[in-house]
Amino acid sequence: MATTTSSRRKPAIKMTRSDHERLSGLAGALAARSPALADELQAELDRARVMADEKIGPDVVRMGSSLRFTTDLGEDRRVTLVYPGEADIAKGKVSVMTPIGAALIGLSAGQSMDWTARDGRVHRLTVESVGFPERASIPIEAGDLQAAP
Repeated sequence: MATTTSSRRKPAIKMTRSDHERLSGLAGALAARSPALADELQAELDRARVMADEKIGPDVVRMGSSLRFTTDLGEDRRVTLVYPGEADIAKGKVSVMTPIGAALIGLSAGQSMDWTARDGRVHRLTVESVGFPERASIPIEAGDLQAAP
């Protein structure tokens, strides 16, 4: 059941140095157009343990990762975490600049996280499995910013 508030502690997250740098730039570039989402992403970046790219295990959600997660609403979804310009919900490509995308980055298989939907309700998701990133070194390009919220 969805709630409107949450007092649960956020899980520890890990992030590759390259994802951290690219996402910091993206959050900064989108701050004027979508301040709430930019702030949410920046908060995740600020609390992440940043590690060398080759030190992150394959079970950690990073940009380009394909993963399966379940929610407190009974959903079981398979998605790929992408930059805004590549987002396509019909193909299961979720932008990191959405509330659920920002919640997924850095989680490991087995971790759970609360996220606030655009309607203000708090939901809980659990990462069930993570696959290797499809394209681990995706550069931020002008097209990434154009499709952002």
